[in-house]
Amino acid sequence: MLLFLDFDGVLHPDAVYLHKGKIELRSEGELFMWAPDLLKVICDTNVRIVLSTSWVRHLGFQRARKALPEALGNLVIGATWHSGMRDAPGGQPCSWDLMSRYEQIQGYLGRLSKPVDWVAVDDDVRCWPQEKAGHLIQTDPWKGLSSRAVSEKLRRSLLRPVQSI
Repeated sequence: MLLFLDFDGVLHPDAVYLHKGKIELRSEGELFMWAPDLLKVICDTNVRIVLSTSWVRHLGFQRARKALPEALGNLVIGATWHSGMRDAPGGQPCSWDLMSRYEQIQGYLGRLSKPVDWVAVDDDVRCWPQEKAGHLIQTDPWKGLSSRAVSEKLRRSLLRPVQSI
């Protein structure tokens, strides 16, 4: 089972900024404050995490993975963005920047050799097709996985996976 994981609005409030190379949470709480909620949900599963967050684009894969608590970082197997997706010539945004989160995930799934069970947890649901709603666990950007209802929905999704690419 693959879990496509966003950070901002999922593991902490969506009030994170990159300032002079440092990550800052500009709201109450701390970075990754809801990571223990995620760990509780996935503790008895065979889930592997794919980073589906702009952190990878701005910090690089290794730094984004290492920012996670170790128990989560150890489950990370990839990311929807990789270094081969650098900026287009002339400072233009690369195609990844113009894609919805759903399209980024579909790009990752399309590079796999076979279909897999997967779910995404994210507060950004723009352009998510209704027919794929079973793969999405939407969070409130200010509550993330601290919402008991959201955590329970994720737990149920991991128990009854939906397979497709």
